[in-house]
Amino acid sequence: MIVEAGDPGRGVEGAGAMCEIGRMTAPASPTPRVSAAEQTPAARIGAVLFRHRGWLPVLFLGVPLIAPGIMSPQLWAIGLALIVVGEGWRLWGVAAAGTTTRRRSRAVQRLVTYGPFAWSRNPLYNGNFLIWMGFVVISGVLWFLPVAIVLFALEYSLIVRFEEGVLESTFGEEYLDYKSHTPRWVPRPPRVHANGEMNWSEAWRSELSTFLQYVILLAAFVVKSRYGVGGRATP
Repeated sequence: MIVEAGDPGRGVEGAGAMCEIGRMTAPASPTPRVSAAEQTPAARIGAVLFRHRGWLPVLFLGVPLIAPGIMSPQLWAIGLALIVVGEGWRLWGVAAAGTTTRRRSRAVQRLVTYGPFAWSRNPLYNGNFLIWMGFVVISGVLWFLPVAIVLFALEYSLIVRFEEGVLESTFGEEYLDYKSHTPRWVPRPPRVHANGEMNWSEAWRSELSTFLQYVILLAAFVVKSRYGVGGRATP
């Protein structure tokens, strides 16, 4: 992910946005450089998705909201647990990266490699994955769960290709070293625990709009559970 001078994933998005950075160091060279990784077809597609990533979850969650599903207290409990854990991981990432994860440009200020970024290179996206799956589970549209996993993997794999290319362009060997010993997706305890600034109050303020979107989505699922599709109660 990338840390820019600027926004965390909007709502249930990516979180993610560009932010993978640990020591507050300036890029090695002031001369703009575009790495080969940033010029691949996958990275170019990812750049488009990155700029519009705030709207992608809206389309993604449309199916669980509209499609018939059997909702139950058990599914609500599981879904809410996934959302809470996912948002907790996101919040940790925003506290480490600062409120610099909502921008849509490629301007990166610092490389964050501590906190959750020492566990995986994309902690906000790890959190987003759990959040998205949590809402799908709540919806009771369980047939959509494998589809959701594939859609998430496809979308964020392309976005990450772009982000990694930008980070390689900006930080060069420093980023490649970080990349070589930190997993892209599945979190793994770091070999060395690095310390860095954690701004929790700023992170909470930054996530307020995200929390509001959760409330609106949950309210929509409550309406669905009461009235279902076509105004009939969902079994």
